[in-house]
Amino acid sequence: MFVEPKNSKGWIEVICGSMFSGKTEELIRRVKRAKIARQQVRIFKPKMETRYDKVKVVSHDDNYLDSFPVESAAEILNWLDGIDVVGIDEAQFFDAGLPGVCNEIANQNKRVVIAGLDMDYRAKPFGVMPELMAMAEYVTKVHAICMQCGSIAQYSYRFSKNGGQVQLGEKDQYEPRCRKCFVTGMAEQTSDTHK
Repeated sequence: MFVEPKNSKGWIEVICGSMFSGKTEELIRRVKRAKIARQQVRIFKPKMETRYDKVKVVSHDDNYLDSFPVESAAEILNWLDGIDVVGIDEAQFFDAGLPGVCNEIANQNKRVVIAGLDMDYRAKPFGVMPELMAMAEYVTKVHAICMQCGSIAQYSYRFSKNGGQVQLGEKDQYEPRCRKCFVTGMAEQTSDTHK
């Protein structure tokens, strides 16, 4: 469990895991705690992320907070006056500038809380997440429950073989799976392709 450091000003914390693991829920929880402590907070998300709402950051459990949708990571730097805590959701969809932006924010003695998928649907590192995880002071990996067998799940299995790495979707297109069920599903997709 994440414990906020004492006497520290700026730092980066990353919440990562598969789809349906509670990443956004944890981001919202941490930001709400900061608000209770009378800290000024602002949440950002990529403008292209509109599955639930164009402006709000929304968890699968329908918890939400208002956010600032931005086109690029650099835009975040324009909205930090008077802010103590910066939340960033769906970090895997941001451009390569996000790690530098997060470092700059933390160096301004601000807390940066980031949530994102650590792996894509092929179980490959996703976007800027590996770099963010490497540079963060704190990394929390959250897990879902495998929809096939009920074990701990860390993979986002995509039913469709078509499309690129970024394909916005929900439970109709993705499900969390454990290692065994993910590998089995990928093997079945490969054998279906060769028929």
